[in-house]
This record gives sequence, structure tokens and C-alpha cells, in this order.
Amino acid sequence: MTEPINSAAPQPRDIVLDADGVQLSALLAEPEHLPPRAVVVAVPGGGMKAGYFHGPAHPSLSLLSLGAQLGFTVLAVDRPGYGLSAGRLPEGMALAEQSATLHAALSDFALRHQTGAGFFLVAHSYGGKLALTAAADKRGADLLGLDISGVSHRYAVDVSQLPDGEGALNGVRLGSLNWGPLRLYPPDTFRLAEPLVSPMPVREARELRNWPDVFPSVAARLQVPVRFTYAEHERWWHHDEETLESMRTLLAAPRILFDRQQSAGHNISLGWAARSYHLKALAFAEECLLTRQLAR
Repeated sequence: MTEPINSAAPQPRDIVLDADGVQLSALLAEPEHLPPRAVVVAVPGGGMKAGYFHGPAHPSLSLLSLGAQLGFTVLAVDRPGYGLSAGRLPEGMALAEQSATLHAALSDFALRHQTGAGFFLVAHSYGGKLALTAAADKRGADLLGLDISGVSHRYAVDVSQLPDGEGALNGVRLGSLNWGPLRLYPPDTFRLAEPLVSPMPVREARELRNWPDVFPSVAARLQVPVRFTYAEHERWWHHDEETLESMRTLLAAPRILFDRQQSAGHNISLGWAARSYHLKALAFAEECLLTRQLAR
């Protein structure tokens, strides 16, 4: 693979957010010398920490460095029950509680940092459920938009049969569901990604099977543009045309886009396709910025 366009891109630093008394760890990358166009908030999925968006196996994979190069502040957040908050919240939080906590964390961030035109959420898998839930909240109308990968409203697996931790589901190894073909990832990805992996807290694990029933009410309250991306080798979720059309009829968002990412597995942001996906997510953020500016 080719070297990154700019290996001297801004590097992220660790910060802590105060979400109404809950301390959340996060990674922050900021543009150099200029105020940010907006803040891209990166929300990882189940079993992953914020470093998912700063892929350790190759510099070109980092959403944080790329976004900062392009003039955005990028804030990748450890969800409740991960990172710093794991000790206080060993069982995590339910989705509605996570939504309130995320909004509180972003309010805290805005008190101490420039936010440009506002917040735009880039979210993966379970983080996509949180992004949709947060956007459906009355405070979500102020968001610029959402870019979500690896989640629809119809599972392609029987989640009632999910084991605790590692194992197999209907004869399929969970690793195969999460990653797809190994050629999609840089060398040493799995060794270097080990510190990013964390057990899914039990409270969010208990909610897994409820998402198809929850999605319609969340979708009906969505007031901001949203783009969904599905990896070529996505195996957790259905993403056929019938599924996407069903989602479109349920979503009240003013703009709805669907895309498919070639040469990628479920964990898009840790594979070679990460840069391509991140560029498209940031391009959608630019479109949402323009829409907001023209509406003034």
C-alpha cells in the first residue's frame, strides 16, 4: 500500500470530558493555526474504544489526523462503560442514558474549545445506534448531521444466540462477522488493535435484540441529514435494497443517503478502506455545513 499523503498530520492527544459528573476519556485532534470548521465527534461501536478511529496499524487509517488536516476538530469519545468510565460504570449504560451522557459531554467540550459550526457525528455499529438516539433527542436538532457505518434495522444474525465474549454464532466465528477477509487489513492490525478492544458492558449487551423494535421511533424523530455506509463484507446487518427502502420510509431526516464501501469488512476504520470511507464521511460533513450556511 502507498504511504499516507502527509505522515506529519496532526496527532491526537488524550482528554477527559465531564458529562454531568461522569468522566469520559476521549482522543482529540485539532487543526493547526486555524479555528475548526466544525467538530467531528467519532463514536465507536460495541467492544471498541475511541482509538478505533485512529487505526494503529498504519497512519493513513486515522480519521482524527485526516479530519484535523482538513480543518475539522475531531473528538473520538469512549462511550460510558469504556475507558476511564469503566471503573465507575462496569455494567455500562442503556442507550437512552448514553445519549444524555453524550450530550452532556459535548456541552462540556464546548465550554472549553472552539466548535466552529457545531457538532457532526461519525459513528460505527453500536455507536451508530447511539448517534441516531442522540440525534432523535430534542437537543439533536442542533447537530449538523450524522455519518453512520455498520448498522441498519435488520440483523443478519440471530442476536438471541450471542455468546458472552468470544465464541461462535450459528456456526460462524464472531471474528469473521467483525472483520471479514484478512487481506483487507494492514499487517499487525490484530496485534496492534488489542488495546482498543474492551468487553461490551452487560447493560448495552442486553439491549442488542431490541434495536429492530426501537429503530422506528428513533427514526421518526430524526431532524438532521444522515448517511449510512455498509461494508462490502458486512455480515452483522442486512443491507439489501429492500432493507434500505424500509429504512428510508421510517426515517424522518431531511436528507438520507446510502453508500457501500468496497474492500471493507464490518470494522471499516481499521482496514485499508478507512481513508476512502473517512474522506467520504468528511465530504458529507462539508455538504451538511453548506446546507446549514445557506439556510441562514
